Amino acid sequence: MKKIVQKFGGSSLNSAEKREMVVKHIEKAIKMGYKPVVVVSAMGRLGEPYATDTLIEVASEINKGIDNREKDLLMSCGEIISTIVLVQTLKKAGIEAIALTGAQAGIYTDDSFGEAEIIRVVPDKVNKTLKEGKIPVIAGFQGITEDGEITTLGRGGSDTTASIIAAAIGALYIEIYTDVAGVMTADPALVESARILDVVTYNEVCELAYQGARVIHPRAAEIAMKERIPIKIKSTFNDGPGTLINSNGMRKIKGDRPVTGVTSRRNIVFIKIIPENPVEYATGLLVFSLLAENDISVDFINIRSEATSFIIDSKNREKVDAILQEHNFNYKIRDDFVKVSVVGGGMTGRPGVMAKIVEALNKEKIKIYQTTDSHTTISCLVKREKEKEALNALHSIFELNL
Repeated sequence: MKKIVQKFGGSSLNSAEKREMVVKHIEKAIKMGYKPVVVVSAMGRLGEPYATDTLIEVASEINKGIDNREKDLLMSCGEIISTIVLVQTLKKAGIEAIALTGAQAGIYTDDSFGEAEIIRVVPDKVNKTLKEGKIPVIAGFQGITEDGEITTLGRGGSDTTASIIAAAIGALYIEIYTDVAGVMTADPALVESARILDVVTYNEVCELAYQGARVIHPRAAEIAMKERIPIKIKSTFNDGPGTLINSNGMRKIKGDRPVTGVTSRRNIVFIKIIPENPVEYATGLLVFSLLAENDISVDFINIRSEATSFIIDSKNREKVDAILQEHNFNYKIRDDFVKVSVVGGGMTGRPGVMAKIVEALNKEKIKIYQTTDSHTTISCLVKREKEKEALNALHSIFELNL
């Protein structure tokens, strides 16, 4: 049995016309001899009926302090609604299908509500459904604890569902359908010359996602990489080839370029800890222990005798502010920065990449406030108002538009 997993995002399901396109992709897989397992996200965005954010807003209007357990119950509804609606659409087209919650699909998690970790998958019902000649349509983003509590998997959870189900059933590959035609060299809303990449590696797509690109959740890519399951990112709305994600990349690009793409993260806050006595900078270092105790991740760390600085996700601003005040730190908080990054597996051991980055940004008179790098990524902290200019300058100097 040739099994594949097809995942459809909420923007592919929020109208009858779009759902008809989804059905065509499923029909095509069936005609090619595959047994598809379908994973779906919640339909729509805030303000639209049945969107997850809309459901949360309804409850929050009554009580802002909704319990995390109950919040997960509520958030799981959006994907369940999508499964029912898509199954009816498939049945109307003459395709036998059955809707499954994450629990019914056998996804077991811990009890970390809102950010649950998958413990194991028991895909018996999924495999039984396939043997019966039906299409399992699974609600993404959710699972169940050993004692029966409904949980959600956090941001990008439906992508994670697709990967973990693919691993559990031995799928040949995963197709992730979105409203874009594939992984791009940059966000086309900011860089007009951005183009679709034909092939990228798991590591590259993970880094692009970590640094702000909304292509696939890194956790999903990591699962697929571990299990060596290729992923195809495609558009729901056309039959283009999209982007293949695998272990070796082998991109068809002009020349031997070190950079695959450029991206940015806006949802950051810059924090500087200033010790009263510059030589006693250990006072500033204490903050990392306090943040770790509160499960708050930090990035862009810079430790000097006169100050210690780092960035955090903006969603944690109030929490961090409270911690710093409670422990009487002397600090400054700024939210006018953006983190721009260049990503590429070809940068490892390649001299001159940072020089090109500095050249490109200096040419546009964009000040670099801080930098950090890894084997596949170099990031710069610049003013938020310079985000678009910085991305276009970097995209151009590395000839990603060619």
